[in-house]
Amino acid sequence: MKEENQKSLLIIDDDNDVLFTAKLVLRGIFSRIDTLDDPKLIPQYLKAKKYDVIILDMNFNRGDTSGREGLEWLDKIFIFDSNAKVLTTTAYGEINLAVQAMKKGASDFLIKPWNKSQLVTSVQNIIQAASSQKPGKKQGHNSTNNEHPHSEAPSIISRSESMEKIADIIKTVAPTNASVLITGETGTGKELVANILHHFSMRSQNPFVHVDLGTIPDTLFESELFGHTRGAFTDAREEKAGRFETASGGTLFLDEIGNLTLPLQAKILTSIQKREVVRLGSNIAREVNVRIISATNMHVYDMAENFMFRKDLLYRINTVEISLPPLRERKEDIEPLAAYFLQNFGRQYEKEGLGISENAQRRMMEYNWPGNIRELEQEIERAVIFCRNQKIDPADFSFTNRQAAKQTVPEIAIKVEDYERKAIKEALNKHGGNLSRAAAELGIARSTLYRKIAYFGSENLSENMF
Repeated sequence: MKEENQKSLLIIDDDNDVLFTAKLVLRGIFSRIDTLDDPKLIPQYLKAKKYDVIILDMNFNRGDTSGREGLEWLDKIFIFDSNAKVLTTTAYGEINLAVQAMKKGASDFLIKPWNKSQLVTSVQNIIQAASSQKPGKKQGHNSTNNEHPHSEAPSIISRSESMEKIADIIKTVAPTNASVLITGETGTGKELVANILHHFSMRSQNPFVHVDLGTIPDTLFESELFGHTRGAFTDAREEKAGRFETASGGTLFLDEIGNLTLPLQAKILTSIQKREVVRLGSNIAREVNVRIISATNMHVYDMAENFMFRKDLLYRINTVEISLPPLRERKEDIEPLAAYFLQNFGRQYEKEGLGISENAQRRMMEYNWPGNIRELEQEIERAVIFCRNQKIDPADFSFTNRQAAKQTVPEIAIKVEDYERKAIKEALNKHGGNLSRAAAELGIARSTLYRKIAYFGSENLSENMF
């Protein structure tokens, strides 16, 4: 028997079907698998044997979904074995329960019903992490003090309480293989959060592949995501691996996932579920092992209710959701962010030592920052370029000039978006809710039409859509 199979597993769950299935799925990884349907027997088993991995359900009493009993048993497990590797599972996917379990020392968590590949991947990663530990040094999964000699750790610059809570969630979730959905307005830092999640994960030494789904034409989607064979289409002169294969072993960041059309959502769902891809022009399935992190600035839950985003895909990508607040709701972060950008751009443009005047700071705090952190970064860069003194003044900001100009322009009675809404409604009704034809008539991409419908609300646009 191979060395990696000389391992033992203890599964604790009051559902005998779960015990049977888990034992069947994992028998190729472990040489010995013990199962318990009564957690009261845990001390007896742990006194008799040391297990490489323990799978622990979080709820045993009928009707109890709090996970309180599972947390108590988790503490007791660590009393018997302080280095135990525990995978917690629950059918009630409360992020607070997962956070509590991880803070107590759990190695990972899975939301039921899990599929075969999720369970196998999580267990294998726990084993791999344990084997890479230095003797005598415990690797706490609720810590982000991992060593990364080849890259500088990305970090969140913040003073706000809301971002402190998010930072705690990131620290807890990062070492797991849980799928994460990052939501928030444009410019709130979704890509930074994705990078941090990867950097402090067990996959950190493997690829982080960023895919901006909003920029990939529908016709190139399969080739870009799943790859293609030579001759699969006119310009396919050589075989090419897609983003899923490139990211295998690491993290695949699906940015702007809300832009996908329903047919493309179905294709990406299949690859996520099966953990395999088929290159365009081929019929051979290739296994891929990726952690999925997704991001969107769209209201995907509303889209799902309006049948514009697949609910089954949404459930696959949001085991944990991290919602980033806009900058206007955490204004205490403006000053440290501005100082950080000022230092960077001062060095870049050889204007080190610049400051920000009190008047300019006041104007920054009064402004609502519709473009969020990205807009603040651009404003500081512009101000550094145009500053002629030792301190940046309000006149060096472009948003102050826009505000002044806005005050001199009379308000237009009918907004541009009213015309836009009317044009979309007419096109949808004319074509009986057919999105492709409506988009073609409007002269916009189908993904753009999706965004507009989500913004205006489908119930306000067409009676024929659904």
